[in-house]
Order: sequence, then structure tokens, then C-alpha cells
Amino acid sequence: MSGADAEALARDALEWLLAQAVEQGAALAWTGRPDDDEPNPTLYSGAPGIVLALLEAYRHFGDDRYADAACRSLHTIAAAADQPDVPSSLYLGLAGTAFALRAAGDELGDRSSYRAAARALDVIRARFDGERWSDQFELLGGNAGIALGAARAGDLDLAVLALTPYLTTAEQTPAGVHWEVRTGTAARFHHISHGTLGIVYALAAIGHEAGRADFTELALAGAADVMARDEDGPDGFLVPHSDPQHLPDRIERYSYGWCHGPAGDAQAFRLLGHVTGDPAWAGLVRRCWHTVTHSGLPARLRPGFWDNNGRCCGTAGVLALACDLEAEGLANSGAFADVLVADLAARATADATGARWSNYEHRAADPNLTPRTGWAMGNAGIIRELLRYARIRDGREAQYAVVWPDQPDLAR
Repeated sequence: MSGADAEALARDALEWLLAQAVEQGAALAWTGRPDDDEPNPTLYSGAPGIVLALLEAYRHFGDDRYADAACRSLHTIAAAADQPDVPSSLYLGLAGTAFALRAAGDELGDRSSYRAAARALDVIRARFDGERWSDQFELLGGNAGIALGAARAGDLDLAVLALTPYLTTAEQTPAGVHWEVRTGTAARFHHISHGTLGIVYALAAIGHEAGRADFTELALAGAADVMARDEDGPDGFLVPHSDPQHLPDRIERYSYGWCHGPAGDAQAFRLLGHVTGDPAWAGLVRRCWHTVTHSGLPARLRPGFWDNNGRCCGTAGVLALACDLEAEGLANSGAFADVLVADLAARATADATGARWSNYEHRAADPNLTPRTGWAMGNAGIIRELLRYARIRDGREAQYAVVWPDQPDLAR
């Protein structure tokens, strides 16, 4: 698929995304999906993730409509800091708010966004109980994500504060360490969204930025535990979802996307390569890529296999890795990126209102789910990856407008 085709699909997806915005006076809000009633304040599925897609579109196209829509939504995002029921986490709460506001301030020169981001960080700091913010203790909902969001929002001290409890809560394993990532849950999760590698990512990133060798050492011990669980060597890399298997009647033992599979594992290993300078990590990234490309995705091989188009656990998240590897010269991933984009184009619903995607739930009476707007499962996350793919195909800038907290910046 050509860069121009991907760019046109992204533009259509932006039209649908803008059409879903809810007018709130001079401000804009999004509800997460069209059948919701309440504005969604989260990076995962609401306005903060959508604003970052709009910033990507503004940088890519130079169209002031996208900057204007982003500016209008900043008011509703900033208001989340004053809502006591909004959690503190990166993907589900105020750390994501602060990250998005800081990024918008940088891109648009909006000074009020910096002040709102600082207010959100102050709320997060005040909620800290000395160890954690909630039952979740990982990247998506807990300390690791808060650390990454705080650092990207300009508060490295808060990032260090968030990560320090991992030093004393690590559980020794035969090969390294892991953590109880949710209070009272027997299963130990291994991957980036809810498991060991998400904590590893945060420890390595902040350890490098803050000069904390103890964080880096602990990150390497966590990575060692996950590496010892590989079941697809020596060419590939595949680790189970969790041990003991969490909800085995509902969750498959092996996944392949960003959240619980090698597409996300590879991002943690990319970061470890960047911060340690050890070329062995690049080999592990290539092993992850081998498993991803030999898994059968993006075909829907069986009920429940690869039913998502989105960034979190679907095709767009794999496209992000494909473009990273192509840009860094770690793998000849361009041909598979073409396959992924062609699949996204084939699965899009396009009409006069624009383009959007329905994920699939084979256990539901109507398995075609309502299209969503946000980063994780909807248009915002897909748009971001389509635009970068288009730039790479056209020989343009491979970097994003805004680098994501848990996706390493391209090696220079």
C-alpha cells in the first residue's frame, strides 16, 4: 500500500473522529465511543489520546483544523485534575492527563497547558500512600505508568518516587525478579501493559534519565525473569500471558500484540538496548519480530485470534513496531508493514462520515463492536500509526510528533 493511500485513509479516519466530538460551549470532548454518554478523560480511550492523534495530524498535514480541535479539547482534559474520581494512573487517569497537556503545550505553545499539567501532578503526588496509588502496581494502571507519565510531563522527582517501591517489593524467581502487579492476584503477569516488562521499561527509562543504577540493575533482573520463560527460541520469542494462567476460561495462553505479547516485549528490549548499549538486545528484538510475523496475524485464524485493529492489542500496535524496526534498521519489516496497513484498509468502514474500525468479539450476540474513537481500541491510535507509515513510505520523517511514554524514541 502506498504512503498516499495510507495518508488518505488516515485523513478519512480523522474526519470521522472530529465528527464524534461533543460540543461543550467553546470546548470539545469525546466519550470514548459513540454509544457512551459521559466524556472520557483517559489517555487509553478518551480525549488525551485523541488530542495526541490530532497533534500528529497537525504536524503531518499542517492543517489548522486539527490544532484548533486539539486546543478546544484541552479545557476538558485540564478539568480532569479537579475531578476526585479520576484515578492517578498513566492510561486511566491523571498521569496521562499531565503527559497529554505537556505535549500539547510543547506543540501548540499553550502555556495554560503547562499549568494544568503541573496541577495534575500535584494531585498525584498528594495521593501517594508511600508505596502505591491503587491495587494496580504496573504500567497501565499503577506506579510504572505514573513514573513514565510524570517524567514526560517534566517531573522526574515524582517519577523516581513512584518507582522506588519496586526496589523493596520485587519477588525473587529462579532467573530474576517479578512483582505482584495487582493486590491479591495469584497470577504473575509478564508483559508490558500489566506485567513485569512494563515495570522493567519504567525502571530502565527513569534509571537512565535519573542516573539511578539501582533501577537499571533491577530492570535487568526483571527482564531476565521474562527471558527465562521464552517458549519459542532460539529463533523466536514467546512468553505466556501469565503464570499461573489468569482467567484461563477467558484469556488465551499466548498473545502477540503490544499489551501481552512480543510486539510489546520488543519495545522493552529496544529500550534496554538504548540505555545499556548492549547489542544483544537487538537480537532479542529480532526474535520477537520473528514470532510476530510467523504467528498468522493479521489473519483471524480462529475465534478470538486477532480480533482487534487498534493500538493496544491489535494491528496498529504491531505496525508501530514494524515502523520502529524499519527506521532503526533492526529488521527488514517494511513488507510486513505493508500487509498490516492493507489489512487496516480492508477492515475499515468508510462512508460520507469518514473511516472507522469495528473490533470483533466472537462471544457476543453481535460480534462487530461499536467503533471507538480513542488511542487503545479506536481511530486515534490507528491514525497515529498510519501517518507515520505514510511518511516512512514517502521518505519523510520517521519520528512521531509526540513520543509515547512507553515506546522508545528512535535511536539516532
